[in-house]
Amino acid sequence: MRTVTIVSAGLSTPSSSLSLAQEIAAEVRKEVAASGQTLTVQVIELRNLAVDLAHSVTENATSLELQQAIDSVRSADALIAVTPVFKASYSGLFKMFFDVLQPQDIHEMPVIIAANAGSQRHALVLEYAVRPLFTYLKAATVPTAILATPHDRLPENSDAFCQRIHRAAHELALLLTP
Repeated sequence: MRTVTIVSAGLSTPSSSLSLAQEIAAEVRKEVAASGQTLTVQVIELRNLAVDLAHSVTENATSLELQQAIDSVRSADALIAVTPVFKASYSGLFKMFFDVLQPQDIHEMPVIIAANAGSQRHALVLEYAVRPLFTYLKAATVPTAILATPHDRLPENSDAFCQRIHRAAHELALLLTP
């Protein structure tokens, strides 16, 4: 059995970032099942840890809930990391969470990176902001990154969007299965 941990930096309820992460996880589950394995998905919603993250960064104090989230990441076989895009980059909450991790926590861990954005103008955010963060942490990001915009959710674009999710899920499954 393999474990994938979703790290979602969405702020609202319901969260479009969490929804995107769950879409991706469902596709990863199908890909892993095709190889005869099962997949457990754990979910970390960073909005529930906002105060804990602030205390961790400013006071070097780790709450039980934050420690459980860190442990969930450390024990995962792979991550699905999703952030909303704010002012052409990842959210501060997303960055704070990965700042409290030690580089060895996700060293060589397979990761799908994804983001929700208001428009296609943010198309490169995953390549110039998110991927370098995970490269610094020495994680193994899959080649296909997923940006979701309202444009992608239009019926005429949904096939291409679903193909990107499938491609990223397939790439992750290859890293998870023998």
